[in-house]
Amino acid sequence: MPRELAKGGGALLPDQTLLVVDVTSDSNGDTDRVVKRRRHAEYGAPLYLLVDRQQRACTLYSVPGNLGYTKVDGPHPFGTPLPLPEPFGLELDTSAF
Repeated sequence: MPRELAKGGGALLPDQTLLVVDVTSDSNGDTDRVVKRRRHAEYGAPLYLLVDRQQRACTLYSVPGNLGYTKVDGPHPFGTPLPLPEPFGLELDTSAF
């Protein structure tokens, strides 16, 4: 989240975040892959990273819109470095996933 919003300590809306990350479990995988992905886009979360433990892959969604994210990077198998765009500007090491 942006530093200035971290000081408030309250709940944030998706459009106030820099990145939303969901890690699937056996009980919520489909919800994370479909429902949460669409909702995060509708509410303007700029980046959504799905760490899918069942498919052993990571997918980065960006450019949110009313019907979902318009840009998808992945799925990439665990172990494949995943570049995160600015404001992060780094490569996420997924080898430990």
